Amino acid sequence: MILRARGLCRLTPHRACESPRAFSIQSPDSSRLQLCPEIVESTASSCPSDTIALSFFLWEQQAVGCSVKAQTFMVLIRVYWRGNFYGRALEAFDEMIKQNYVPNTYARNMVHHFDVALKFFRDTRFPNFISYNIVLSNLCKSSDWLGARDVIREMVKKGFHLNTGSFSVVLDCFCKAGRLMELLQLLALMIVSGKQLTVAIWTILIESLCQAGQVDRASTLLGKMVEHGCSPTVMTYTSLIRGLFQAQKFNEVSMLLETMISNKCSPDLVFYNVLIDCFSKARRFDDAIDVFLCLGDSRLHPDAYTLSSLICTLCSSGKLRLLPKLIAGLDVTADLVACNSLINGLCKAGFPFEAVEAFVNMVNMGFSPDNYSYAGLLNGLCMSGSIENAVNVYNTIVVNNPNVDAYVHTVILNGLVKRRRYHMAIRLFRKAALQNYCLDVVSYTIAINGLFRGHRFDEAWHLFEQMKHFDIVPNLYTYNVMLSGSCLARDMGAVKQLLKEMEIAGVDMDHTSFNVIICLLIKLHRYNSALLLCRRMCDLGMVPNRITCSLLLDGLVNISVEELYDLYPKLAYDFKNPSFVDNSPSDLQSDLLVCSAN
Repeated sequence: MILRARGLCRLTPHRACESPRAFSIQSPDSSRLQLCPEIVESTASSCPSDTIALSFFLWEQQAVGCSVKAQTFMVLIRVYWRGNFYGRALEAFDEMIKQNYVPNTYARNMVHHFDVALKFFRDTRFPNFISYNIVLSNLCKSSDWLGARDVIREMVKKGFHLNTGSFSVVLDCFCKAGRLMELLQLLALMIVSGKQLTVAIWTILIESLCQAGQVDRASTLLGKMVEHGCSPTVMTYTSLIRGLFQAQKFNEVSMLLETMISNKCSPDLVFYNVLIDCFSKARRFDDAIDVFLCLGDSRLHPDAYTLSSLICTLCSSGKLRLLPKLIAGLDVTADLVACNSLINGLCKAGFPFEAVEAFVNMVNMGFSPDNYSYAGLLNGLCMSGSIENAVNVYNTIVVNNPNVDAYVHTVILNGLVKRRRYHMAIRLFRKAALQNYCLDVVSYTIAINGLFRGHRFDEAWHLFEQMKHFDIVPNLYTYNVMLSGSCLARDMGAVKQLLKEMEIAGVDMDHTSFNVIICLLIKLHRYNSALLLCRRMCDLGMVPNRITCSLLLDGLVNISVEELYDLYPKLAYDFKNPSFVDNSPSDLQSDLLVCSAN
């Protein structure tokens, strides 16, 4: 670092024909020294401290034109954290994200360990507002909504008043964590404190309501926002349109788009990307392609996400041959992200052999595969039935890169479970756990699902307790798998225990949770309880799937659909409505993979 700052030497290529390791250091007296691994090792070993040696190594990397890799940031985070430089560790974590790297579970777990850092804060005799605000900001950056909530409570007790910026940061943290109740409570505190709602806060509220499935309330809130003199931004419209698509309210989407245009709110690239993605998921592929074609009129250039969404659309609609024509003349270059999108898009569209071929072509083009590339390859091999090849490739990957992301482990486990190779999946999972590989909540959840499907119920429960012992917090998908497995075993006591745990953990039941429990009640001939639970489900705005409805009507042999309509109008209407929500185990696994990818 010091050498570069003083300009005493600079690194220049020695000769293009030689090995990339051969570089010369040109000093002011034009004398030349060969920079080789031995010199680097000698210099690093003679440094008075590890930090200086690390700085020299990073400088050498940058000087020879090597980009800083994700593993380098991992080393920095670890060094800073063990040296009690928690602020610098968080800065390295933030810089890692800015460089478009996705931190793995290990990195996230490390920056989540605020206990030691908070101890120094607690030991401060007279912490001021700035002290609290710094801690609050870091907790929100690490998505620790529980810690942020506790700090806010302490600030209120000590008479500190949050400013609008602090409120916005914490509200956004609650929104991303899906904590609508805590968000509304904090909003009430903000209003009582006399603070005015900004456009950003209105947008966060609308986004939170859409995430909770309360799209009608979100639409009403948009009207109130305008009444209070706040003009919605493109981010506001993007959040609401995404929510309307998820609720399948396409007519309202059209009306909102017209309102947005009439208000002269110009769409940005993110807005177009969301529209393409939403139209594609709604299987309105032609509309998605039309939106892509509108980019040129708006003088916007597609990015990697745009190309990824377009490829998925074309793969799903069977129109992949149109890709060269659609991107002709555009400033689009084939990069690693685009190749990964093509591989995963082919897998989603049901073309696993073509996905494997695309991976081979990507490598031949000179791209180095990353975690998503390997995940696409493993997924394609499993889908094509090449299980042995998939396992061999996976073993090669983890041998060469033991720190591979959890998503890669998740994909191979999911592929084996889908092909009903439950015992092989469990063996791989236990080997990964024994080698201390990076496994997250989704990896554990799929392993538990494999145990249940293999009728190894006791082992599934043991693994569920083990993951909690390792501080891996179960999510909604984990609880749904546990509920499904317990219902498969017809263990009503286990179901009740899981429901209590979900209530304590603040995890709300979704349509999958309701459906599996209703089916169990029907199989146990507890039809009245099943009917009451169905009614509660419909009152919450959720719809029973076809299997649930069929079993319920078969069980209620003495009640016709018409009589059922007289008893429960909303429930019977949903029975007649063809747009049921189907939740098969394979759909649940797809949700798990999406969760892992996010």
